[in-house]
Amino acid sequence: MQYEDLKDVLSVKDIEEFLCIGRGQAYELVNSGVFHTVRVGSRILIPKGSFLLWFEGKSNL
Repeated sequence: MQYEDLKDVLSVKDIEEFLCIGRGQAYELVNSGVFHTVRVGSRILIPKGSFLLWFEGKSNL
């Protein structure tokens, strides 16, 4: 998966595929607070912009 393939709102599965990590590692990362997440019911959603800022080392969190 490449930058262009990312949707505006990512799921944990998208993070997993983009970083080529396992499900457990993806959930650990998402729950670590290093980028903004939104919980909708049982779903965890990640804004693309927030994730990419973290990925590129530009996050202020």
